[in-house]
Order: sequence, then structure tokens, then C-alpha cells
Amino acid sequence: MSIKVVIGKGLLEENQKVAEDLRERFRHEGVKVVNILSSPGAGKTSLLERLIPRLDGVRVGVIEGDVATTRDAQRLMHLNTPLVQITTLGACHLDSAMVWQALDEIDLSSVDLLVIENVGNLVCPSSFDLGEDVRAVVLSVTEGSDKPDKYPKAFLTSQVVIVNKMDLLPYTDFNADAAEKEIRGMVPSMEIFRVSCRTGDGLDELAARIRAWVRG
Repeated sequence: MSIKVVIGKGLLEENQKVAEDLRERFRHEGVKVVNILSSPGAGKTSLLERLIPRLDGVRVGVIEGDVATTRDAQRLMHLNTPLVQITTLGACHLDSAMVWQALDEIDLSSVDLLVIENVGNLVCPSSFDLGEDVRAVVLSVTEGSDKPDKYPKAFLTSQVVIVNKMDLLPYTDFNADAAEKEIRGMVPSMEIFRVSCRTGDGLDELAARIRAWVRG
């Protein structure tokens, strides 16, 4: 007698069904969607704080995911954008059902761009489609240059990498050129932006790229 074990297949299949429904819903409403992944502390929330004010003419909505507390959402409240907090109560990722439920609190007709800030984790979120158009990874120079090699799926399923905290580069062993070479060895078409949320370097270029994408 043999035992066949299929781990998580049913869960992922159900998530994918809802994700496709989300994708169609977003398409119908004309909303572009970005799902942002990163390790804890890489600077996802800081990025949104600095980037959203630069997106002139783009109506932005945010779904903020976190394991506990509403602190990140509170940091974004001053931006006066539609904002929904999902607290997962221990789950290490957002799933498509959570996003579908959160949309009850957002009028998609008033949004051009929906940004989903996923739970800080480079493992679990990479397996769960949220109906996004683009998946972006925020990689900070304080994490080390080996993150793409250690967490390949997060990068292989993404289209954009944002290398954050470039102002701290002189104080780390992070090799930005080597990291970019490794990432493009995995995904040759990857768009990579080097930014600093503290100084603002690189954010205008990133904002211009987002505006062009949303309006295109």
C-alpha cells in the first residue's frame, strides 16, 4: 500500500479561482493592481508613504496586510487615500478571499491603482495570486545580496524589484550590481529600481514609470 500526499493543492486551487474572479473584477473596473512583497522591515510602508504623493493624477487605493496591529495602516492615513487594513491574526500571507472581502470597503470606481501591501514574508505570499497585474519585491540593502538566491520564488513570480535603503549602501556589504546581475539571471526582463525612501533618490523615476503604466 502506498500513500500519496498532495500538500496544499486544494487550498491553492481555491485561491486561484477567486484570484481569477478578482482579476476580471479589476479589469471590468479599469483598475491596475500591484501586489508588494518583502521581508519584514524592508520598507514597504515607507515606500508607499513617499511614493503615493508623487503619483500626481493617479487615484490610489491601498489594502494593507499585517499579522497584527494597524500601525502600518495608521502611518498611511494622512495620505487621504481609500485604505483597508487586513489583519491576518497569524497567517503569514494574504489570500484572494481576504482581498475580495476587503473590496467591500473600497469603491473601485474611484480608484485607478490599487496597491496591496502583503504581509512581510518572502516565502508564503509568493504562492498566492491576489488577482494582481504586477508583483513587486522590495529588497533592502540591509538584508544582504543573497535574498534572490535564498528566496527564488518571490523573485521568479515578480516583474519588478525595488532596491530600497540605498542611502545605507556605504555602511553594508550589499553589492547592488551583483544583486541585479543575479536577479536578471533569474528573470531577464525584470525592471529594477534603486531608491531611498529617506532621501527620495530614485522615487521620481519609479513614480513616472507607474504613472505611465496606469495611464497606458
